[in-house]
Amino acid sequence: MNKNQRFHIFFTVVFIFFGWNSQAQKREMHPKTEFRGVWIATVVNIDWPKTSSDMVEKEKSDYLEILDTYKKLNFNAVIVQIRSVGDAFYPSNFSPWSRFLTGKEGQEPQPYYDTLSWMIDQAHQRGFEFHAWMNPYRATFDLNKTQLSPKHDALIHPEWMIEYAGKIYYDPALPEVQSHLTRIVEEVVENYDIDAIHFDDYFYPYTVPGKSFNDSASFKKFGNGMSLADWRRSNVNNFVHNISTTIKACKPWVQFGISPFGVWRNKSMDPKGSDTQSTSNYDDLYADPLLWMDQKWIDYILPQLYWSMNNPRASYSKLVKWWSDNSNNTAVYIGHATYKIKADSDKSWNYINEIPTQIDFSRNYHNVQGNAFYSAKMFVNKNMDVVRLLEENQFKYPALPPAVPNLKKSVTDIPMINEFMKDDGKYYVTIKNPLNTKVRYIALYSANTAGNVNYNDPTQLIDKIAVEEKYGNIYLVLPVEKFEENRGCAFTFIDYAANESKPITIDLATAFKIKLPQLINENR
Repeated sequence: MNKNQRFHIFFTVVFIFFGWNSQAQKREMHPKTEFRGVWIATVVNIDWPKTSSDMVEKEKSDYLEILDTYKKLNFNAVIVQIRSVGDAFYPSNFSPWSRFLTGKEGQEPQPYYDTLSWMIDQAHQRGFEFHAWMNPYRATFDLNKTQLSPKHDALIHPEWMIEYAGKIYYDPALPEVQSHLTRIVEEVVENYDIDAIHFDDYFYPYTVPGKSFNDSASFKKFGNGMSLADWRRSNVNNFVHNISTTIKACKPWVQFGISPFGVWRNKSMDPKGSDTQSTSNYDDLYADPLLWMDQKWIDYILPQLYWSMNNPRASYSKLVKWWSDNSNNTAVYIGHATYKIKADSDKSWNYINEIPTQIDFSRNYHNVQGNAFYSAKMFVNKNMDVVRLLEENQFKYPALPPAVPNLKKSVTDIPMINEFMKDDGKYYVTIKNPLNTKVRYIALYSANTAGNVNYNDPTQLIDKIAVEEKYGNIYLVLPVEKFEENRGCAFTFIDYAANESKPITIDLATAFKIKLPQLINENR
């Protein structure tokens, strides 16, 4: 065992026994409520589709492989990139079809299908929340305009655009740009059954040495006496506020989440900042996540803490504590860099327990309610030693995502069973659709006896089943194997804001009718 290995193990032990302070709480080994998300990146075919020339059936098969991989790992949310460079993975009135989906920008899938609608449906069938990830300001990934559709904004409205460091960006200062981008978000919220709109860390672009983001004309016209930095932050803040109010006016239960760069400000620039030496949101990207939380413009924040536990310039452990201490009004989830496993100059990423240790550490902080991982391909037939650790420990049991922070409430309705039958190795359940609750899922619990069912016990959570309501009822078909040898089960409602009702408990030994096959009348 070398020195680094001894230190890593020593640190883990010290953290477990002494790592938390008054802001933390005792870690739950298996929390029942926890956000577990994965980013599925589509830009330049990072995660999906694997290539832009894939046939539709292969695209679908590969997407389902991602979902099924993370379902097995007991994840409960997918963050799918549906707009990355002024394009769309759905039929849009404002954006052309993405070339990363069809091979040619503006060309629809052949055979045609509404890709976003299908992706949402498949995610919901497996119990995932679907967070629609959009990059608002990046218009192109390079300067090759010949590959753009004639309907791309960079060609229709060149006056909206700023070229910078080999890419083209929307000018965040222009009112017409903000209105246009808001309509793009509104179109998705109105037309699709998503659970959230998600923005990542791309606001004003990252600084490239020797390059200047030339928004001087807009600053001269709209600066209104502010400094350049304050003016840029104001542009981003106005946009975030507009998106928030637009989403909530349309569908209040649809969340607005942002995953900013992991450092707000360095302590060298602001006493309130973190003990880091890094690029920062506030000073370099002109984004102010603390203001967004203070103003309740976002439902969750998901800072990208893409460093190892002890990175000398920006340590994961220090930053988890900082975000826990400085968050309010929102759910806080932590972003993890699975793409760095065994592939980074920081040798801490060579240890298979780096990610499991990070998850355990984040669970010590009462304000932190979950995690997300970038990117999806890293656990699809890769890094299986890390996957096995997570399967056997941190993600051994399912978990429900937290309720939308500003829509938390008690669900007064309790499932009412109209019919419970068994036939051909399946249970057929009919539940009366409640009058006061818009039901998204039924949560299913199981124990050895009805008296031992405890819906607060995450080890008893069996599944989360998407609801299909017909004629005033909810119908479920459940394989008998789902219950193993257990004789008790319970059902709860989960509404569109992820609030859960109290359960109804069923004794499988006595509470259902057994449907017998029809006897043949031999005398007819």
